[in-house]
Amino acid sequence: MTFPEAIKIYNNYERGIKWLNRYAGCRPIFTCTLGFTETALLEGISAAGVTPESRRYTALADAEFLVNGVRPNPVFPLPPLTVGVSPTVITRAVVEMFDLPVYVFNAGLVANPSVHTINLEGKAARCVTTGKALPLGVVMDLYTKGLQWGETLANQAGDNYLILSECVVAGTTTALAVLTALGMDAQGMINSSHPVCNHGQKWQVVQKGLKNAHFSGSSTLFDIVAGVGDPMQIFVAGVASSASKRVGVMLAGGTQMLAVYALIRAIKGGFYPATDLDNIVVGTTRWVAEDDTGDTVSLAKMVGDVPLCATDLNFTNSRYPSLQCYERGFVKEGVGAGGSAIASHLLNITPKQLMMAIERILSTFPHTTISQ
Repeated sequence: MTFPEAIKIYNNYERGIKWLNRYAGCRPIFTCTLGFTETALLEGISAAGVTPESRRYTALADAEFLVNGVRPNPVFPLPPLTVGVSPTVITRAVVEMFDLPVYVFNAGLVANPSVHTINLEGKAARCVTTGKALPLGVVMDLYTKGLQWGETLANQAGDNYLILSECVVAGTTTALAVLTALGMDAQGMINSSHPVCNHGQKWQVVQKGLKNAHFSGSSTLFDIVAGVGDPMQIFVAGVASSASKRVGVMLAGGTQMLAVYALIRAIKGGFYPATDLDNIVVGTTRWVAEDDTGDTVSLAKMVGDVPLCATDLNFTNSRYPSLQCYERGFVKEGVGAGGSAIASHLLNITPKQLMMAIERILSTFPHTTISQ
């Protein structure tokens, strides 16, 4: 097996290695939950799209590429980034390589996706600063549907596992808001698509949102998501809560999935005790785990000592500058890039082999799609 060398475990090694050994050689079901928060429209909040307007469509473009791969004249072309290329190319390489079953969920977007998605009838969130991001009824409905889909996907997975990924631009800011509202001192620990995390801007946004939300001692985790969260968070937390009773769950992402894990723990404590936390790990990239402008490892410990696993994928020797820039801290993660890479290692693909598969996809891109 290649995975002991290709996958690093940064937190709770014993639980992490037990999970990885259990699912070595297994072919997972891959899911991506799309959502939108108007927080993404704040100038400079995210690098996942050059302009605020382009960030409205990042999730739509990533989903189209995830499902279709390279096609002429896409409805939603991958948005140009300041530097680099969307992490969905990493995930797409793994999906193609192993023909993974893919489920794309629309938890709340500003436009209709161009590919088949499962419409959860959610709602795009208002900006965190409002303190009124989502109607409580929408949050509760997304949670209920999450529990139902967790059961369904666990049945389909059998002896395999689920990868639960996301695409929510500015989702690291909503993650910080939810973690803070849950009582965790996560300031300065969060990651970002920027090479140096914009902690000051995020914290200003979060403080304003928490002030306007008027949380009290009687506020529940659902009230918190309704106040300062995004639609992806509560749905994925619901899926993981119920699915973990039967199968392994990899929360594929960095800061955003650590916030989801914090919600899962809160749900288990007050609403859904059947959740099996031993069946849940977080899977990301080493660009997130080793980001020295955040503190992902300490955050993993803070949210409940969840196993934090990361692919050792390295683009230093890539022939594409748009991949090399990941080594300089740009982009880092998204659309389950880290989790899908880990899945490939569990199926005996080395980081170098995966990089070559990603480069093969890039070699078919129109030149203008790839930022240098």
